[in-house]
Amino acid sequence: MNWANESSSKDFILLGFSDKPWLQTPLLVLLLISYTVTIFGNVSIMMVCILDPKLHTPMYFFLTNLSILDLCYTTSTVPHMLINICHNKKTISYGGCVAQLIIFLALGATECLLLAVMAFDRYVAICRPLHYIVIMNPWFCLKMIGFSWLTGFSNSVLQSSLTLNMPRCGHQEVDHFFCEVPALLKLSCADTKPIEAELFFFSVLILLIPVTLILISYGFIAQAVLRIRSAEGRRKAFGTCGSHMVVVSLFFGTGIYMYLQPPLSTSKDWGKMVSLFYGIFTPMLNPLIYSLRNKDMKEAFKRVMSIIFFYKK
Repeated sequence: MNWANESSSKDFILLGFSDKPWLQTPLLVLLLISYTVTIFGNVSIMMVCILDPKLHTPMYFFLTNLSILDLCYTTSTVPHMLINICHNKKTISYGGCVAQLIIFLALGATECLLLAVMAFDRYVAICRPLHYIVIMNPWFCLKMIGFSWLTGFSNSVLQSSLTLNMPRCGHQEVDHFFCEVPALLKLSCADTKPIEAELFFFSVLILLIPVTLILISYGFIAQAVLRIRSAEGRRKAFGTCGSHMVVVSLFFGTGIYMYLQPPLSTSKDWGKMVSLFYGIFTPMLNPLIYSLRNKDMKEAFKRVMSIIFFYKK
């Protein structure tokens, strides 16, 4: 069965919290605030990392990519969610649903791999500082970023193909805010267990392998940091790595909850809240975590702002 086989001209109905009308206004306000903060925070990080020469290092190159990812990640879902909340007709076209599913999955998988790359960068910086410039050369950094994006989009195409090829028998009501694999699988009128097994395999590759590599990297980092005699050195190392671990815990924890268990075993309302968290609130928190807990970033932001105000005068 191909993607267009089942009346692809029909729209999907995104139910969201339509059975709880009292939640619509608070959710609208929450989404508007979080999306505004996400745009401002991530654009600020991108601007500072690009404009400040002192931040032209692999760590901030990866952080710039993370900001680009988060900005696109939320933009793939939030604007349409805001439109649907403001209208009684909460629909999305078949083509729009396919595009949303592919983009959301691709960027989410790419972020998983990028966080692992960032952990490796911190491992080399702290555990092998004398070899850092040689190992983390510009060409190697570009190859790791390219691998992350290519793998993320390849995984998305595979998972999207498996999900969209399931027969729906005319079912159009998606019990979610946007088109996501677990919610779309629930529309199927066929046995989804074989597909779920294949999707589980891909999810293990994208979620568990990177998070395992991250934990191993930070195990070595913790050992190296504890050997640092300078209290200031230990504080700086733990501060930088602590920010990364907070981001990893938030993103992978919620992602694993959603994708490494059968779709039917997830409470529908709780699943929606978890999706909101890793799809919307985590990208909002990332710039706050990296900027507020990062002394170099705060100083760079002040330098860039002073230059901007100087030229305005």
